[in-house]
Amino acid sequence: QVQLVESGGGLVQAEDSLRLSCVASGRTVGTYTMGWFRQAPGKEREFVARINGLGRGTDYADSVKGRFTISRDNAKNTLYLQMNSLKPEDTAVYYCSASTRPFYSGSLYDYWGQGTQVTVSS
Repeated sequence: QVQLVESGGGLVQAEDSLRLSCVASGRTVGTYTMGWFRQAPGKEREFVARINGLGRGTDYADSVKGRFTISRDNAKNTLYLQMNSLKPEDTAVYYCSASTRPFYSGSLYDYWGQGTQVTVSS
């Protein structure tokens, strides 16, 4: 089993930056596809970003492309999401996810964190 714990959320103003972290434990996730999803109040959970196993390739939702950067430190078993130029519409609970498949592009991840709240005020 893999446990994922997110941190780094908070209340910020528009145009501010935040960096989310997700620490994995239980197994080494260096070869796993790791992703970030978010869910705003009253909306379905949506894909934000993904990084393939061993960091070979990334993918982003159009709404965050150019503003968010996903990265990983396999030595620390940690996933990051650098969020710049934040907008009020980025307000959501952000979830970290992991798939045992190294090049997974779906949304049915094997493991999920509990989420961290990001609130962006205008």
